[in-house]
Amino acid sequence: MDPDELLKVRSLFDSEMREGLQPDSAQARVERVGAVVRHTVPGLGWNGVVWSDLDEETADAEIAAQVAFFAGRADPEFEWKLYDHDRPADLGDRLRAAGFVPEPAETVLVARTAGLAALPVEPPEGITLRAVEDEAGVDLMMEAHYRAFGTERPRIREQVLDLLRTEPETIVAVVAMAGDTPVCGARMEMRPGTSFAGLWGGGTDPRWRGRGIYRLLVAHRARVAAERGIPYLQVDASDESRPILERLGFERLGVTVPYVWAGAVPPGAASAG
Repeated sequence: MDPDELLKVRSLFDSEMREGLQPDSAQARVERVGAVVRHTVPGLGWNGVVWSDLDEETADAEIAAQVAFFAGRADPEFEWKLYDHDRPADLGDRLRAAGFVPEPAETVLVARTAGLAALPVEPPEGITLRAVEDEAGVDLMMEAHYRAFGTERPRIREQVLDLLRTEPETIVAVVAMAGDTPVCGARMEMRPGTSFAGLWGGGTDPRWRGRGIYRLLVAHRARVAAERGIPYLQVDASDESRPILERLGFERLGVTVPYVWAGAVPPGAASAG
């Protein structure tokens, strides 16, 4: 894509996937409150701010309003998903001053679905793909995630289970199996009427890396998205996956940093404004 097309795609992404965000499950709720769009879900699930229209005069008050809202919930932890073109330019500094902790930055990548769907990818020797369609499959996917990253993700498990039960048309999940062992798991989420399918997961057991499994799961999901007429794929890529995805044809749309607030404001924290 040339620079002008990438700008148009970024504007479309902001409009559809951020400002026009749809709930990621039947229990979730999306609200535009003041100058932000936030996503909330009871129990386990993802809570956070995904879009804002702020400036130097309004940013601190809006941050404080969102902190107050989430602090009143049973689980106050939430994420402010900051993109590098968001305003004001010092929004990240203001979030840190309010008690948010930044997690590692991720590169927002996009690609045309049609190009990736045509990739001639065959499973590496000893690997088969298993569709995730029930709780047993979700548990295999989460085991693969643990093998890849060494962390438990109960929120993701609950979200995937909920989508499979209530909106199965919005998710495709798959596990790469080495015999009876799950070595890589990934999912794709597709909201009705949007131009982007989001690719999530894909981490591979270190003992199985370098064999094309990650590439296989990307191509598999791209074929499904192409069959459903979704023009673009989108990934929030780590430093490890970004080079692989760029070799496949993904292009940089920007950078996003998750700022996490867990209910504790540093003593004496002052506004960055």
